[in-house]
Amino acid sequence: MSSSGEGMELPSVVEAAGEEARQKFLEFFLAQISSENTRKAYARATRQFFQWCEGRGLQLGDVGPNVAALYVRSHGGADATIKQHLAALRKLYDWLCVEQVVEENPFTSVRGPKLVRKEGKTPALSSEEVQDLFSAVDEEDTVVALRDGALIGAMLYTFGRVGAVVNMNVEDYAPASAGKKVLRLREKGGKRHRVPAHHKLRERMDRYLEMAGIGDEEEAPLFQSANRKKELTGRRLNRRRAWDMVKRRARQAGIEKAISPHSMRATGITSFLENGGELEAAQRIAAHSDSRTTKLYDRRDQRIEQGEIERVRFD
Repeated sequence: MSSSGEGMELPSVVEAAGEEARQKFLEFFLAQISSENTRKAYARATRQFFQWCEGRGLQLGDVGPNVAALYVRSHGGADATIKQHLAALRKLYDWLCVEQVVEENPFTSVRGPKLVRKEGKTPALSSEEVQDLFSAVDEEDTVVALRDGALIGAMLYTFGRVGAVVNMNVEDYAPASAGKKVLRLREKGGKRHRVPAHHKLRERMDRYLEMAGIGDEEEAPLFQSANRKKELTGRRLNRRRAWDMVKRRARQAGIEKAISPHSMRATGITSFLENGGELEAAQRIAAHSDSRTTKLYDRRDQRIEQGEIERVRFD
């Protein structure tokens, strides 16, 4: 494969289809998809499909509904992965049809596996584990530790994705009425919404900004990377390093769960619902378009108390 267009890799099948196909393929990824995470996921899906086509000597125009159906049936991935790849290929071919690169979308009539999921698999932390996590962070009196506590708190108290949290600037932690504060998040799909800052989150954010000395730098990244001397660099902390930090802090706290980037989101939503919050309100805070998505983060049914299991007796 050759490279073009800001690092985007062009599959050889697309390369062979001519300059128009190459340009429209790049436009789909670089201009039509705003989310970096979605772009990466769709790139993986299309790369895998076109490698499959290449292995069978198929050109871009050779792909019809029968070929598309055969690919989906022979995919071999998990049901959720197949559905994601199918969605990516449908959207790509929709774009290529509109731009008259191909005559039809071969994936329109292809049906993926039926995926029924009432709750997600992402591990959530208990209240005790959250306290242990904050305690591990608070043992250090450094600007990096204050940054880490504020970042973890922002994910827990706003249900924000790690990518949305690290993309905030200082101005996105803004004053509201009656001395309160709000956080302005840019979530998946470019959604922008405001979440009132929990009083415990305000305490962490204010301490962090005071020690960091960046409270007046409105356009500066809110959560910044640090050098070896544990000094802030002024550069934005990226998503991967932020999540590495959370996992490291969890290990420090003795938390053995295999947490994922969505664990903070699941933890916050579960706590909210356990303490009487309504699902619809959790949906608004999380900026979900469908309450069924919010429900996937609800772990209340997974928590079985030791006293309950001790009711199983054979003596």
